[in-house]
Amino acid sequence: MPRSFPEQLADLPYAELLRPHAGPLRSDARYDTTHFDGGGHTDESAAGAVFLECAFTGVSLSGVKLRQARFNEVWVQAGRWVACDLSDTEWQDSAFLGGVLAGVAGYGSALRRVVFRGCKLEAVNLRAAVLRDVVFEDCLLRDVDFGEAKLTGVSFPGSTLEEVRLRGAVLSGTDLRGAARLGLADGHQGLRGAVISSAQLLELAPQFAHALGIEVKDR
Repeated sequence: MPRSFPEQLADLPYAELLRPHAGPLRSDARYDTTHFDGGGHTDESAAGAVFLECAFTGVSLSGVKLRQARFNEVWVQAGRWVACDLSDTEWQDSAFLGGVLAGVAGYGSALRRVVFRGCKLEAVNLRAAVLRDVVFEDCLLRDVDFGEAKLTGVSFPGSTLEEVRLRGAVLSGTDLRGAARLGLADGHQGLRGAVISSAQLLELAPQFAHALGIEVKDR
């Protein structure tokens, strides 16, 4: 099951252990109980780095390479991550609260017990990713690509989905009933294994018919 996460830094179980970070990010580094607070990182590389019980508050990442990095017990608040490479990363028991992910490459990544709350995800590539017990709560997902991804126990309470792609995705126990809007660009057959409401079914009916090659005419 997805974990619950505090809204305030001071409420983190490891808050008193956090040490401030200074300087650039480094590839293959190990960051343990580290606090990244404010400021920005541009075109740096932290590929293969490990982040354990870390917090990011108001940090801006632009063009940062984090390929194959691992995030365990990481808490991100009001972050702005743009055009970053998060492909093949691993996330577990982590939260991204009130921030922006835009133009991010996250294909092949693995997310387990991760919460996105009040976030905007735009042009995020999660193709072939594996998501288990992930919650998108009160988020905007625009042009997010879940193509060929595996979503298990994923939910979208209060979230708006626009031009989301599911072509080739495999869904199991994925609950879409709480989504404020369910706008799909493709991959309607990828909804097999998902739970939707009757109202959502009616809304999607024309798109289902089109995907199945059914022409609907009243006369």
